[in-house]
Amino acid sequence: MAGATPKLIKELREKSGAGMLDCKKALNECDGNIEEAQTWLREQGLAKAAKKSGNVAAEGIITILVNDDNTKATMTEVNSQTDFVAKNAQFLELTSQITTHAQVNNLNDAEALASSSIDGQEFTTFLNEKIAVIGENLVARKVVNVEGPVVNGYVHLGKVGVVLAAKCDDAAKEKTVDLLKKVAMHAASMKPTVISYEDLSAEFIESENKAIIADIEKENEELVRLGKPLKNIPQFVSKQQLTDEAVEAAKSEMKEELIAQGKPEKIIDNIVAGKINRWIEDNSALDKTHALLSQTYVMDDSMTVEEAIKAVDASIEIVEYVRFELGEGIEKKEEDFAAEVAAQMGN
Repeated sequence: MAGATPKLIKELREKSGAGMLDCKKALNECDGNIEEAQTWLREQGLAKAAKKSGNVAAEGIITILVNDDNTKATMTEVNSQTDFVAKNAQFLELTSQITTHAQVNNLNDAEALASSSIDGQEFTTFLNEKIAVIGENLVARKVVNVEGPVVNGYVHLGKVGVVLAAKCDDAAKEKTVDLLKKVAMHAASMKPTVISYEDLSAEFIESENKAIIADIEKENEELVRLGKPLKNIPQFVSKQQLTDEAVEAAKSEMKEELIAQGKPEKIIDNIVAGKINRWIEDNSALDKTHALLSQTYVMDDSMTVEEAIKAVDASIEIVEYVRFELGEGIEKKEEDFAAEVAAQMGN
């Protein structure tokens, strides 16, 4: 059989996605047999993919797929080596295919994804073939499915993704879908780590309590040097720590100060009521950083996220929150340009 012809090269390119020279070589190696040439390309491609798999993949894209009735959302992070490839149409099609596959098969972590089958192939083989065609290491690093009475999500420029689930009254479902999108946009920007301050661990609160106090004390040293007013040093950093006893102790201290200042007794309770709210605010700084519901709502800074949710419908309760940030936790390999060129020339 004849080897590579322009017609066969064109057909093999369309079927395999490989480059023209690779297709020509494959057809010559296989005497023009398309099926054998495809196998040859896969075998060669997988060998190349194995070499590329050691390269750091820290770019890529986060993708979210929400089903038609907003009861299930799938979020994936698929990484590439360069931002250029992350914008490539083949790569974007691949990420969409992986996300759909993860939703249909309810795959909830990278291990389950890697051990699955897609298009009649083992997933690792499927991905290695894509690596061979696209020419960079690709990693399907994260995947999650979130289900609930109502779900929605938001992706910011492919770099940050948030999925939320909530329960609500049936009549409020449409409003909840819209609200969850807005709250997801907020979470993408403000980076909360938990839904409620009640979800923060006691160990984390204690550690942060010490750190925050130490930071303020250090700031105050500089303020003393500059002759500026000092910042208040809080006793606590989370509402978790504000027990009834702690609140009552703070109120008693406030009353004693007001009496010592000669304030009329009949107005002291009213003054304390206002001061205790400020005290709670000052002693729950950690919640504003880490707890979604306690944060100031970016869409309306006159209220917290919790207050914004209640303003839409009191029956809405957020029950699940997942946030992906592209490349988070990946150590990028730093090489200068000359070293990179030298390394490639050595291959």
